[in-house]
Amino acid sequence: MRSLRTAALAALSLLLTGCSVAGAGVPDGSSEGGKIHLVVGYQSKTINTVTAGTLLRSLGYLEKRLGDRYTVEWQDHDTGAPITAKMVAGKIDIGSMGDYPLLINASRTQQTPSARTELVSVTGYNLRGALNMVVVAKDSPARTLADLKGRKISASVGSAGHGTLVQALEKAGLDPTTGVETVNQQPPVGASALESGGVQGYAQFVAWPGLLVFQDKARLLYDGAALDVPTFHGVVLRQAYAKEHPEVVDAFLKAQLDATTYLHEHPLQAALTVADQTGLPAEVVYLYNGPGGISTFDATLKPQLRAAHEHDVPYLKRIGDGFSGVDLTTFVNDTYLRRAYGPAYETDLASTANPARITGTDPVCDVPVEDPATASELWLAGQETTGHAATPTCLLRQIAGAGSAKIRAAYVPDTATGTRWFADRSVWLRDPDGKKNAEFLPFTTEDGARAYREAHPKTEIVTYDAALEAVRKASR
Repeated sequence: MRSLRTAALAALSLLLTGCSVAGAGVPDGSSEGGKIHLVVGYQSKTINTVTAGTLLRSLGYLEKRLGDRYTVEWQDHDTGAPITAKMVAGKIDIGSMGDYPLLINASRTQQTPSARTELVSVTGYNLRGALNMVVVAKDSPARTLADLKGRKISASVGSAGHGTLVQALEKAGLDPTTGVETVNQQPPVGASALESGGVQGYAQFVAWPGLLVFQDKARLLYDGAALDVPTFHGVVLRQAYAKEHPEVVDAFLKAQLDATTYLHEHPLQAALTVADQTGLPAEVVYLYNGPGGISTFDATLKPQLRAAHEHDVPYLKRIGDGFSGVDLTTFVNDTYLRRAYGPAYETDLASTANPARITGTDPVCDVPVEDPATASELWLAGQETTGHAATPTCLLRQIAGAGSAKIRAAYVPDTATGTRWFADRSVWLRDPDGKKNAEFLPFTTEDGARAYREAHPKTEIVTYDAALEAVRKASR
């Protein structure tokens, strides 16, 4: 991306109704007054799509590229299913959604030439699957996913979060259909159900799990990174609209690339903007979208993501009523993106390094911040920039030395998976034989910490407060 800087079944019933392109409110991409009309469907709170949705809209890049001959209508939805339903009906031209909803989108449109869609770019991804997670109530006795056997789990059926849940349950030895009861709910409804005790687990996509944990309403039980299967969100468009208005598609993709560059160059401001537009806490947005965040923003259609899509098809066949498969060779089309991207496409396609990294010099440990696997970050209240730490242990030393300064958020990477998480919500181990600046090791879940301890029996679990107190004493 350096070179770039230089240049659901949650609404499946809707999808199965007799929707057709003939029902479009604005035919042939035209609107009153002779202007060409574009309708963009997005999910404002699904912040892995911000470069094709919330951030892109707020920056106005698309409208600037299109000019006065065009009008853009933005439609916000909680999940990808209603976006697909409207695309089938010809009422949304370009939309963004997660990997499983994209497969559903393809299956609902490929048999009808006038409604056919194509996947043309990626917004953000995580190669291990950490964008999807399962959380439980703070006082839940569950310590592993297997502990939810026979319990109710809220999920948006057919969503990326549901897909991860199904695969994770099978990996844990539970039948996804008989081992647990999956309650089909939209993310906000499921969050309320978890809080009230109506469900005992909550499986969702970015940014809902992080939000509930940050609000102290839930505890992370299962990190999708443990599945080690890539997950992503992407941009899909109606093929008929693209053929009629290729210049609009080109402008959209170039605007998405502009927004991606802006996010990489102004990560904190981008997070604040998205927070303002969505009502999400900026600290949660930054967890996912900041440097070294859970989400890697890169528009290229990487082979690892294509392979993950192929991998997901059998699972969706089992959980998706009426889903029989999809021809991904005709659905995935990077021709438009290659044209918009230019000669840097092949180079960036081959790279899986996060273009947004935490770099600098650690002010306490006095070493360079250069290893993404350990780089951590501190956000103090009232500060317009964040502080960088070379390791989680160095971050603890910075926090211990911050005195009365209020901490907005502190971020550390999971020792085993690299998933960025809140320092005060992490599970910590102390390694008496740890190397310099690596005595304390954070994990997103208790399950992950236990697995590490099995291979490193000298380590011991410590609380976050105990780890802080230990570094305070060591500095005296």
